[in-house]
Amino acid sequence: MRYMMIVKGPEDLTASGPPPAALIEAVGKLVEDDVKKGKLLSFGGLKPTSSGTRMRITKGKIVTTDGPFTESKEVIGGFSIYNFASKEEAIEEVRKFTELHRDHWPNWEGEVEIRLMYEEEDDVRAEQIEGSRVLEHAGGVRGHEPR
Repeated sequence: MRYMMIVKGPEDLTASGPPPAALIEAVGKLVEDDVKKGKLLSFGGLKPTSSGTRMRITKGKIVTTDGPFTESKEVIGGFSIYNFASKEEAIEEVRKFTELHRDHWPNWEGEVEIRLMYEEEDDVRAEQIEGSRVLEHAGGVRGHEPR
């Protein structure tokens, strides 16, 4: 089963400071191990909202807003897609990642959301699932190799 982990936290790192080198190193080791085990399919970090654009539909009209999004108290800072046998395994692996943050960046406050992804057997369009699989296996995403 594929799970997406969504890392959320404050965009303004004034209170916690930038991520310490020890955290980057520890997360890098965790990622490397998970890639070798075949669990980690994809991952990435996101730049600040000043580099982004939002598009929404309001009363039938498409509204586009360029960042930064000052009304956001927390933002998505990164994501990863894993293949786990169960929700319990997903929770345990995310706990390891979260503990690295607690140990190496004690002033940071945030959360990791764990979401089960649709699979072909679910009631969704097979083309959407196949498109996702093609991207995963293409190997163009930094951090994992094609299968």
